[in-house]
Amino acid sequence: MARTIPESFDQFRRNLEPTALQVMTVSTRQQSVRAAMEKGFDVKDSFLTGSYSRSTMIAPLKQADVDIFIVLDPKYFYHYDNGQNGGQAGLLDLVKRTLRRTYPDTPDISRSGQAVSIRFSDFVVDVVPGFVCQDGGFLIPNSVSSNWIQTDPKAHVTIMAESNRAHEGDLVPLVKMIKCWNRNSGSFFRSFHLEVMALGALEGIKISDFDSGVRFFFDHGRKLVATTNLDPAGYGDDVGSYINTQQKINDAVTKFQLAYDRAIKAEGLAIRGSTAEAIQVWTMIFGQYFPAYG
Repeated sequence: MARTIPESFDQFRRNLEPTALQVMTVSTRQQSVRAAMEKGFDVKDSFLTGSYSRSTMIAPLKQADVDIFIVLDPKYFYHYDNGQNGGQAGLLDLVKRTLRRTYPDTPDISRSGQAVSIRFSDFVVDVVPGFVCQDGGFLIPNSVSSNWIQTDPKAHVTIMAESNRAHEGDLVPLVKMIKCWNRNSGSFFRSFHLEVMALGALEGIKISDFDSGVRFFFDHGRKLVATTNLDPAGYGDDVGSYINTQQKINDAVTKFQLAYDRAIKAEGLAIRGSTAEAIQVWTMIFGQYFPAYG
């Protein structure tokens, strides 16, 4: 519970942090998964990627994915390139079979577009196989479109870390709050898409406090979500391309508009001294992880 808006957002920030036990569990689990891949493949490198590596993952972990990138020997690329041996889907199926040997009792190990997902009881681990690309970054398989996608998850970590330093450490917690809003409003947006939008919207902006920061993001998000949002590492196309119809665009804008209207209302209530009512409105935006007044 909190008595002021700054206290509320400070507690909210802490509520979104994974616990020490969860961090330890992730560490142990990811090491086990990487070891399982090394048993079945010639692995050149492996590292954590995704929101966990960018420090933007939010609690609870049961609703989150931990991403592991496995850099394979080029021989596997040539074995599955040009549709050979099942192509990109064939490579992911091989990863799935390899993981199944280590986790025979795990009920849900499935192939998605670019990864193999292991659904443990406490959180999901996504294993992404890839290859070093000669002109930079990595190539990963896309089993949906049967092609290779160029990306650079290490660059994404660097970009987020540098931007967070430029914002004096306030960008990462603000991004976590934005992700909490997304989860509370139906998880309409992909996590990385929101991160890219935040990087663009807040570039060169001073985050004076979190309440005005999220309101500023909601305001600019109304426009950004209807435009192209390119991968900040310089690879790939629009990271928001999954919002690919006019109806989806309209729905996305509507979600941002509702959040913006509520943020404006909450700020107005706080200015008039109605702190309890303001906190109630912020709770409508963020859900149960935003602390109650008291």
